[in-house]
Amino acid sequence: MAISRPDPDALAASVLGTVGDFLPISQCTIFAYEFDARPRTVSVADHRGGRFLRDVAQRYATHFHALDGNRAIIDRSRTTPHDALMLHRQQGDEIENEAYRAACYAQPNVSDRLSLLVQPVQSVWLSINLYRDGAYGLFEPDEMAQVEDIAPLLAHAAKAHYALNGQHQQGSAAAMLARVRRACPALTPREIDVVRGMLEGESAAAIGMRMGIKASSVTTYQKRAYARLGISSQRQLFALSLLPEQT
Repeated sequence: MAISRPDPDALAASVLGTVGDFLPISQCTIFAYEFDARPRTVSVADHRGGRFLRDVAQRYATHFHALDGNRAIIDRSRTTPHDALMLHRQQGDEIENEAYRAACYAQPNVSDRLSLLVQPVQSVWLSINLYRDGAYGLFEPDEMAQVEDIAPLLAHAAKAHYALNGQHQQGSAAAMLARVRRACPALTPREIDVVRGMLEGESAAAIGMRMGIKASSVTTYQKRAYARLGISSQRQLFALSLLPEQT
């Protein structure tokens, strides 16, 4: 039922409620890693309510995803079969980067995370993340086994949700961005974020609001990206993003 609801956070809330019936977890996030781009927040749920967890998810996607163990697994698994399910655990104390640990574990009071990784289509991964509140310590082996038992159900739900709501809306722009990135690996993270916004049809003001910068700074990053790509207009950017892959 959550899959068909227009509320973007209904799926994570349903996962949180389902797993929460037998495990003490406080938060759930679902991210889509599409075509080598930075992850997109698909759904979030937090027992505390409000925008807190979505803001944490945005900081993770903007600043810290490259440091995540999930990202390392995805980058190493280019030839993994589409029906594979991977369970990855990441404790807060294992994170060496202080800023990442503070923003995504210490401030939300997370001690441990279990992530289910599933690939709905080629070049796309979904991560279903279950977070343990610091008051409950770390996941025990028998609790991890319980999550493994329910993993096929969660994976099926996430893949169905992505097919109905995610891929249809976001897949094309993400695939176009992947071609641009392969054409110019030297693009900086800020330039990539601006280019992605342009490919998704956002205005400079909207891109700036999402990135937390001024619209004039967006224009500066846009010009730098164009210079690296050897183009001078948005029309040329779209043409570059639609070029067929070289074989």
